[in-house]
Amino acid sequence: LNRLLEVQLGTRYQTGSVAELAVQFFHQLMPMEEALTKRDLQGKSVDSLVDYGELHCLDVFHRSLFWTPIPKRPPYISSRKQQLVHCVTELAEAGINFKTKTTDQLWDIEFEHGYLKIPKLLIHDGTKTLFSNLIAFEQCHIHSSNNVTSYIIFMDNLINSAEDVSYLHQCGIIEHWLGSDSEVADLFNQLCKEVAFDPKDSYLSNLSDKVNCYYSRKW
Repeated sequence: LNRLLEVQLGTRYQTGSVAELAVQFFHQLMPMEEALTKRDLQGKSVDSLVDYGELHCLDVFHRSLFWTPIPKRPPYISSRKQQLVHCVTELAEAGINFKTKTTDQLWDIEFEHGYLKIPKLLIHDGTKTLFSNLIAFEQCHIHSSNNVTSYIIFMDNLINSAEDVSYLHQCGIIEHWLGSDSEVADLFNQLCKEVAFDPKDSYLSNLSDKVNCYYSRKW
């Protein structure tokens, strides 16, 4: 693709240009307020993607979401148990508070002193398609991280009903352009169907243990 771009532009040495264009294109679909700046996209972090021998543009974009080494995973994981935490309404009843976290990383979730801090999620018509493709990529490529899948499973655990969505909306964590809160709950449920996932293999595993410990203490 870089060679084709060189021919089209009439200039040589376009290494990294296609990677940058791919990141720019897909990032427009990201369901978050904080966008990558032009400076971010022109930095060496985007250039470094060229050295990995990506499979395709989705691979480039997936790598750009984390900028961290890709851990190896077991070849097969059971899809029967995907529970990380309880749903929002149950956690709230146990005294856990929800708060929006200001960050440009959608996956950067924290829990401390009874506060579960989650970056704001903007759900639009393209959200399901984007997440579906990223999950499918992680499921099909064993050397990929499972960070997107971990995030979606975690959010699916939190969102069991329209009431959970409404609560997160009141906390400023979720904003959506769908027809109803029920559609948002259905979206996460559908994304997680037939997904092979082990909670212990999640980057949110330790955080989930802390949340569950706090939840159990309150009862």
